[in-house]
Amino acid sequence: MRLLANTFALVLLASGTALAQPATTAPDWSLESADGEMVRLGDEIQQQPVILFFWATWCPYCKALMPHLQSLRLEYADEVKILAINFRENGDPVAFIKDAGYDFTVLPDGDEVAADYGVFGTPGVIIVDQHQIIRFDLRALPKLELPPSDKPAGNSRKAAYLAPYWAAAIRVSIDQVQSESTQ
Repeated sequence: MRLLANTFALVLLASGTALAQPATTAPDWSLESADGEMVRLGDEIQQQPVILFFWATWCPYCKALMPHLQSLRLEYADEVKILAINFRENGDPVAFIKDAGYDFTVLPDGDEVAADYGVFGTPGVIIVDQHQIIRFDLRALPKLELPPSDKPAGNSRKAAYLAPYWAAAIRVSIDQVQSESTQ
C-alpha cells in the first residue's frame, strides 16, 4: 500500500515536472497510415489533443504500455487521439496492432518523425495540445527504481512495473490539457 501511495505521489509530482518544461512547438509532419490515408499532425490537433506513441513490436515496454493506452482511448473516446508511430521496426506493426485488438491509428514508417522529436528509444510518448505545443514527454518523468526482489529484473518485469506509472502520468497530463482548453 505504501508503494502505491508513493507511486501516486510521484505521478502527481512528475506530471507537473513533465508539463513545466518550457513551451516547445511540436514539429509538424505527415505520414501515411496503415489504411493508406495521409495523417498530418497539424490537422489532427485541430480536433483534440494527440498522444504520439513511438513504439516497435519487439519492445516489451511498449507491449506493457499498450493496454493502458487502449484504456485511455476508450475512456476519452473522441476527446484524445492516439497516433501509434512505429519505428526501428523489423516486424509487422499493422498485424501486431490488429491481432492485439487495439484501435490506435497506426503509422508504420515513423523513423524520420521519431528523429525529428529526438526519440531514439522505445517507448516514446509525447502529448501535443491544440496549439501544437508539446505538453508531456515521457522522457521528462523521474525514473522509478524497481523494489528489491530475489528475482532478476528482466525487461518484461521492469515494463510491467513502469507501465502503470507512465499511464497515470499520461492521464494526469491529458486531464490538465483538457481542463485548460475549456477555460
